[in-house]
Amino acid sequence: MASTTPAAGSLADTRRNPPRILAFAVGAVFTLIGLLGFFVTGFDGFASHEGGESLLGFHVNPLHNVVHLLLGAAGIAMAMRTRTARTYGWLLVAGYGLVFVFGLFAVSRPDINFLAINNADNVLHILTVLAGLAIALWPLRDRVTDR
Repeated sequence: MASTTPAAGSLADTRRNPPRILAFAVGAVFTLIGLLGFFVTGFDGFASHEGGESLLGFHVNPLHNVVHLLLGAAGIAMAMRTRTARTYGWLLVAGYGLVFVFGLFAVSRPDINFLAINNADNVLHILTVLAGLAIALWPLRDRVTDR
């Protein structure tokens, strides 16, 4: 009897599941924040750490906006398959885990704060780590997870 489950690594991984939905949602939010950030900052002071502009209480600069846009595009693209959505989750965990640790030092050291990170950013970064863990580790109902 032929299986109707898409083959591992196939492009037919069309079933919606929590990792894919979360990866897409996180990617869409990052994209939106990146775009909105440019309305606040423009393109001046690309990596400025002094007087970073505020978007909903979070400091941003054009470099920060570009990072958000890249992460957003990656999330949207990687949400197309379960395997890549989970990889996106692990990338969020690793990347934002490092950015969180960096941010703990950067908020009190303007000379190294090239992303204009503030304490609100640090809280958001640890929440992003948790979202990444949810994407990477969310259990699926079926046992075929290698897509």
